[in-house]
Amino acid sequence: MKEQLMKMLDERKDEMIQIRRYLHEYPELSFKEEKTAQYIADFYKGKDVDIQTNVGNGYGIIVTIKGAKPGKTIGLRADFDALPIVEEADVPFKSKNEGVMHACGHDGHTAYLLILADCLIQLKSELSGTIKIIHQHAEEVPPGGAKSIVESGLLDDLDEVFGIHLLPIAPAGMVGYNKGYAFNGRAYMKLKVQGRGGHGSSPHLANDAIVAGHTL
Repeated sequence: MKEQLMKMLDERKDEMIQIRRYLHEYPELSFKEEKTAQYIADFYKGKDVDIQTNVGNGYGIIVTIKGAKPGKTIGLRADFDALPIVEEADVPFKSKNEGVMHACGHDGHTAYLLILADCLIQLKSELSGTIKIIHQHAEEVPPGGAKSIVESGLLDDLDEVFGIHLLPIAPAGMVGYNKGYAFNGRAYMKLKVQGRGGHGSSPHLANDAIVAGHTL
């Protein structure tokens, strides 16, 4: 089945590129991905799957593909929000939403997962177990959408979950992996540093807030 799946994916390469470019043209910021989420949901209409929308604290989507044979429950995850960046690239599929751009590859992540999911749906009769396709909203802002999707309980039955991230600096066709933690997390914080002014000739009598803030 693996060879059959790879063949199906290869045959739909152009469609995958087309989806990616469409999403690239119409990027949406975290928690504002209404039209992107609708595009994703529409893709699954009429297909033999269970689909849950508005999962978590935004526009998260979970699609459940139940195989014909017993087995594990596996999650496949990709994000679909964009960044507040002005696109300068002069390409036919340049962002049409001024000040918003898919600068982190989430358009590509969504495109590959949609086509992969569709191929897996077609192979349901040969699948063992269940596959949950996780379209995550709001990855770019902490705490984002992932935590709320996990807290929804809809992924409690997962045995394993997999996701990938595009890496433009890697050669085409290369797939890298890492044991343990592979990516960093982040959080926002506000820090107030209050100094005490002084004369340039007597810096020892002042508390330079700039220096203190820089060292932090």
